[in-house]
Amino acid sequence: MEAPICLIESALSELFVKVHETGQITLADRYGLLAAIFDESLTEEELRSLSRIYRSIARKQIEVVDEISSLQE
Repeated sequence: MEAPICLIESALSELFVKVHETGQITLADRYGLLAAIFDESLTEEELRSLSRIYRSIARKQIEVVDEISSLQE
């Protein structure tokens, strides 16, 4: 039996804002996007946010970085 994928409420909107503010998407962010893809309960607005993130990556407006997190130590 597979465990259901449930995102933390508002996680996707916070990710959207963070990615667009920093101009980078980290490894942790990418795992969050992967989980979001498999969440069948996403709203239309959340699906549009996902599409905007993926389009920005494809257009190289957002840099894909290999860092785990964008938090500064």
